[in-house]
Amino acid sequence: MTTTVAANRKGDRRERELVNALDEAGFAVMRAPASGAATERELPDVLAGDGETFYAIEAKSSAGDPIYLTGEEVEALLFFAQNFGAKARIAVRFDREDWYFFHPGDLYTTDAGSYRVKKEKALADGTDFAEFVGETEKVTLAEAGRRANGDDDTPDPEAAERREILEAVRDGHMPVEDAMDVL
Repeated sequence: MTTTVAANRKGDRRERELVNALDEAGFAVMRAPASGAATERELPDVLAGDGETFYAIEAKSSAGDPIYLTGEEVEALLFFAQNFGAKARIAVRFDREDWYFFHPGDLYTTDAGSYRVKKEKALADGTDFAEFVGETEKVTLAEAGRRANGDDDTPDPEAAERREILEAVRDGHMPVEDAMDVL
């Protein structure tokens, strides 16, 4: 079996995995059969909707290398999504990680006109699966401090201290175990 065939099979398996996860989360969902290969029409990999919001999704996966999309893939996704009345999203999954979602405009554009997502970018800035399906909401450290205090101007001292501890962990100045003891 050639590397390309193996990669295509893995990509198909990942697309089915995404479809099943969206279905379990309550979305009406379908995978476009042989998107990009068996038809001359450019179709997204997955269509999903929850009755209020509809998505046209291009799904990509990688063992760890950056994920690239051609400019044509992204343009076709945007064209289809606009005509269909859906929101265009790029779903990426790196091995041993969850799915992360991006609007195409949030991706890095290379000098050659391709789009790229690095694993670090996905983990730091992507919308994770739980947030995408509406189970959670991403909150910044500053927002958490304001919410804990009940206002938007001044975080309470305890919230500020928690934020400093979490930032120390993030920046590698404090081990997670020490932060857990303090918190």
